[in-house]
Amino acid sequence: MNDGFFLVLIGAASVAVLMLLLWLIHLRTGNAAIVDAGWAGGLALLGALYALLGGGYWLRSAMIGTMSAIWGLRLAIYLLTTRIIGHPEEGRYQELRRQWKTSIRFKFLLFYEFQALLCVVLAVPFLTAARNPDPGIHLLEVAAAVLWALAMAGEAFADAQLSRFKSEPSNKGRTCQVGLWRYSRHPNYFFEWLIWVAFALFALASPGGFWGLLSPVLILYFVLRVTGIPATEAQAIRTRGEEYRRYQRTTSAFVPWFPRTFPKEKT
Repeated sequence: MNDGFFLVLIGAASVAVLMLLLWLIHLRTGNAAIVDAGWAGGLALLGALYALLGGGYWLRSAMIGTMSAIWGLRLAIYLLTTRIIGHPEEGRYQELRRQWKTSIRFKFLLFYEFQALLCVVLAVPFLTAARNPDPGIHLLEVAAAVLWALAMAGEAFADAQLSRFKSEPSNKGRTCQVGLWRYSRHPNYFFEWLIWVAFALFALASPGGFWGLLSPVLILYFVLRVTGIPATEAQAIRTRGEEYRRYQRTTSAFVPWFPRTFPKEKT
């Protein structure tokens, strides 16, 4: 059996078991949002697993393993502490419960295991780089690591600004429009996508690395069309109404840009 295929099977089984455990936990807590932390943690697990077992050049494997683990663990811990542990279930998942109506537990199990499958697909850049035996680090890999560091800083900064805003009791029910959130309605998603661009660029220096380009494409699709911006904004409109609609009219949805201004209406 091909070593790479066998390694993917090990990774897939590991993440599938992780998601099964998190699904069982969610049955006890009633908070399905733990799957988000599991998605990030599952990718960190795959990055570390591939780095350890991939058999590639040790420094390259260490770089991609460290990058993926730091990214995934930071995001998982952030989600656990700010949106899951001690918090009510997010409106997105409450809405899924309302839409599904029957066999909700089974449907969530399928949803969780789909996230495991998605992790395996998205982790292709980790696998490709970790199996490259070529000694030495390519300039493209250095550039990708720099982009990864900048994007990580941007995402962490955006998350910190949002957490600080939400921690103020006077801001309850209001939309964060300070710092990076003044220039993008979802700066965290933007920097998250850049992180995946960095992973793909890193993999391009390895044989077959072009397959890693699928990861940022998928991330962009899910963010713009499926579970990212559409679901988040639908929930924001349900809870904040006209204030959020005004925010939509003035502020870029994804790429940070200067807010639009409109002439004041005559009274």
